[in-house]
Amino acid sequence: MRTNKLCAVLGNIQRYNALLPLTNERPLATLPFACKYRLIDFPLSSIVNANINTVYMIFNEGETQSVFDHIGGGKEWNLEGVHNRFFIHLYQDFLKLKAHNTSYYRPLIDYLEKSKSEYTVYMSSKMICNIDLRAVLKIHQQHNNEMTVVYKKVKPEMICQSDIVLSLTDNGRITEVRPFMEHVQTEEQENLCMDIYIVQTEWLIQRLKEGQHEGAPADLQDFLRKKIHTVKSSTYEYTGYLSNIFDVNSYYNASLDMLNQQKFSSLLYSNQKIYTKLKNEVPTYYSDSSEVSNSQFATGCIVEGKVVGSSISRGTVIEKGTEIIDSIIMPSAKICAGAKIQNAILDKNIVVDPGVQIIGTKENPVVIEKYQHVTNDIITKEAVVSGIDG
Repeated sequence: MRTNKLCAVLGNIQRYNALLPLTNERPLATLPFACKYRLIDFPLSSIVNANINTVYMIFNEGETQSVFDHIGGGKEWNLEGVHNRFFIHLYQDFLKLKAHNTSYYRPLIDYLEKSKSEYTVYMSSKMICNIDLRAVLKIHQQHNNEMTVVYKKVKPEMICQSDIVLSLTDNGRITEVRPFMEHVQTEEQENLCMDIYIVQTEWLIQRLKEGQHEGAPADLQDFLRKKIHTVKSSTYEYTGYLSNIFDVNSYYNASLDMLNQQKFSSLLYSNQKIYTKLKNEVPTYYSDSSEVSNSQFATGCIVEGKVVGSSISRGTVIEKGTEIIDSIIMPSAKICAGAKIQNAILDKNIVVDPGVQIIGTKENPVVIEKYQHVTNDIITKEAVVSGIDG
């Protein structure tokens, strides 16, 4: 076993109905973000930046196609080769083994044993952040505890009902762990557990072997959450940019956060690089008729209309006379002449006919599912009441 070596487990099995229809045919991990990224890019980049060369990813059955489409062989994250590798396992396989009363954590234990790592980090793709895992490891080693838990102080509205919050002493010791849905909100900020954990690998292997004989959760995230109470745990406070994605509004707000230069730079231009799948495309073309302000564009777009406060992904065509305001347009959309899009999220490969209006509010953005051809106006009641409709 190599001293200080880290291996990683990336869990992506949580499903949130409040994100539908955006997650109908993809896991949360591959949701597009900031024009050219996917949510999974952020934990993967943190892992790579910590010089971790093996990653074990857990996904739900039927949700891996978009993962393979994005990651490919793992080249962009330096995960292809003899010593640098990634593995994908289906959560339902753990459940099937558990149902047959067999050693359901055996595949994960095999990975941990073969990694020959002293430490293991667990992360998910739900929290958008750029965290230095080497700093977390240093704190873990200094405290010499069995588990180090990463948390951030956030406003209650940034927390999902299924998240957990921590009560801490002044010196960072955990005194209580509670599901947020059971927590009476008395504070302006809560200590949100980011579900990022560092543990000794040998300790984790032993606990998994014991747990599968006791009927422990097959979900490693739940397994680790339950251990916070029972083992010596230390904490690491993350102070960088964070978005917690669990519903349409949190995704919409996080996407528009990237139009704020300070937040954009904090997440994407800190001392750690964010890696993503590379595509060689032509630059975006802005015609003389285009009018653009406070917006982001990926490559390969054609812009002839007006775009304000919006995020436009690769290969989007915006014809003359269009207006796109405070909206998120995913790849390969076509917005025809005279259309108006405001406070909306358009998934991949959407066509909006000439003159059509799609209008919501910032509190309730309209979501158009992928591959749709929109031929009629879609204006929410809230937009009409607010006087936003055209």
